[in-house]
Amino acid sequence: MVDKVLILGAGYAGMMTASQLERISEPFTLINKNPYHYFTTLLHEAAGGRAEPINYCVPLSDVLRKPSSQIVVDEVVSIDRERRVAMLKSGQERSFDWLVITLGWVPEYFGVPGLGEHSLVLSSLDAAIQIREHIEGQLKAYMDDDDLRHLRIVVGGAGLTGIELLGELLDWIPELCLKYGIDRQLIELQSIEASPTILPQVSESLRQRAVVTLARKGAKLRTNTRIVQVTRGVVHLDDNETVEAGTIIWTGGVRANPILANAGFTVDRRGRAKVNEYLQSVDDDHVFIAGDSSWCDGEDGRAMPPTAQVAAQMGHVLGDNVRSAVHGQPMKPFRAHLMGTLASLGREVGVGNVMGMPVRGMIAGMFKEGSKVKYLWELGGLRLVGDKTHQVINL
Repeated sequence: MVDKVLILGAGYAGMMTASQLERISEPFTLINKNPYHYFTTLLHEAAGGRAEPINYCVPLSDVLRKPSSQIVVDEVVSIDRERRVAMLKSGQERSFDWLVITLGWVPEYFGVPGLGEHSLVLSSLDAAIQIREHIEGQLKAYMDDDDLRHLRIVVGGAGLTGIELLGELLDWIPELCLKYGIDRQLIELQSIEASPTILPQVSESLRQRAVVTLARKGAKLRTNTRIVQVTRGVVHLDDNETVEAGTIIWTGGVRANPILANAGFTVDRRGRAKVNEYLQSVDDDHVFIAGDSSWCDGEDGRAMPPTAQVAAQMGHVLGDNVRSAVHGQPMKPFRAHLMGTLASLGREVGVGNVMGMPVRGMIAGMFKEGSKVKYLWELGGLRLVGDKTHQVINL
């Protein structure tokens, strides 16, 4: 059996593509390693104990309900472009006429010895749960042996993911301290960043606001500091300093899934496959690529940032373009409309810009919450928004 349209991955781009195709009743098969779609931009909340993990995902079958929408829970391991086949972890092969690749990212460790082996990465909902359980486990370990190493948390990387995770942990730690009877002053949270500044996505004034806010909450922010090696429980820095920590989390870099390069697509230095203005592969006009998997140039000639808002917008366009391609109709070019960048600094405050206007504090926090509702509305309408807001008030 040949799938007319095969979608690989249910991240923001893949899920929005599938949702758009379902709305117009265009048949497709979606392959995803989990039976749910999780909100990657909210994983720091799941890792930091804000709410139960179930609040940060939605079952694929809750979004895709029509008989024309087929869901296969399996993991893609390779793509054979010549045979037009996707190979799955189960050993199954899926043939296709048209392919949509939205396989997301994998961690980029930049060749740092031991970093991949001895750090946690906020890469999935399961990883968020692992981080959450690991941190609680370290506090329990301290109760047994009074070793302060258990109480030090190092977050490598001070971009959007690293800072949002740091802010969330800073708000969660006092709750854990009350739960386990540990003095809050004993717990140390360090952010280690090789660049001169944190949050390069926002303006200098907003960065300074973030620095002040996080420092007041108890974070130790270190910039111009490079991690050169990681061994079990120890972060080695470029000035020969070592930092012993019970929890080491890496958020310092991502690259596209290596399946793309292995399949022979034209890729950039981050492994993203080059696409044209219609989000078609420059190597194969029967293959569409979006989200973190795609190397898509904006109107300024620079590659589009690998953000959730860009991925979701790509999904909107892909739904139309895939249908048009299948039926031999004209496609429309992708034009991103960047609404801004928001970084939460904990459960109530944040910094960022919206439509070119700087926002900070609780106002930024409110915009961040609003962006969640907006995405749920676009994905599944009132039904999906109602389901998630019923589960957790901050969604």
